[in-house]
Amino acid sequence: MSDSEEDSQDKQLKIVVIGDGASGKTSLATRFAQEAFGKQYKQTIGLDFFLKRITLPGNLNVTLQVWDIGGQTIGGKMLDKYVYGAQGVLLVYDITNFQSFKNLEDWYGMVKKANEECDVQPVVSLVGNKIDLEHMRTVKADKHQRFCQENSLISQFVSAKSGDSVFLAFQRVAAEILGVKLNKAEMEQSQCVVKADIVNYSQEPVARTVNPPRSSICVVQ
Repeated sequence: MSDSEEDSQDKQLKIVVIGDGASGKTSLATRFAQEAFGKQYKQTIGLDFFLKRITLPGNLNVTLQVWDIGGQTIGGKMLDKYVYGAQGVLLVYDITNFQSFKNLEDWYGMVKKANEECDVQPVVSLVGNKIDLEHMRTVKADKHQRFCQENSLISQFVSAKSGDSVFLAFQRVAAEILGVKLNKAEMEQSQCVVKADIVNYSQEPVARTVNPPRSSICVVQ
């Protein structure tokens, strides 16, 4: 079987990363897709798009379409179109910025509204980023957990800078969408940066587009 034939048999999932600006969305997506971290903050204009293949228990290959939505306010014109049809959402905030946590209610409401016509709402994970700055935390962990419990969200804490639990954040969402159970050992193994194959549809190791035209926005079934 050729590589292209094997790629076509992968399950594909659309995962959207949203939240306030400067909460670390792009750093999180880049750390996961490219295992890299940019030290200087640079606002994402429009949309960054990554493809990466991971393997879930049972030797199940899954290609994740990671949509890093930046430069968008909650009322952004294109935001609902980017989020529509997502099977998974990472709702990201900065644990050192209480306002980014306070705005989660609006972000989550937008996700539900954008997908209200879909048969199934996306799996949503609440991701507290920048745990490497624990000494600067302004959002108490119990507030994070309460928000998760009230809205039935997956609870996760990560550091895009160190890579701590970044792979696990995406892995847990993908597993939940596909009904795959992760045992404790598998989750502990994924807390640190774990290498996974990057989909090679072209000569470049990562598919990446910025400001895609309206016609490129697709709905993933």
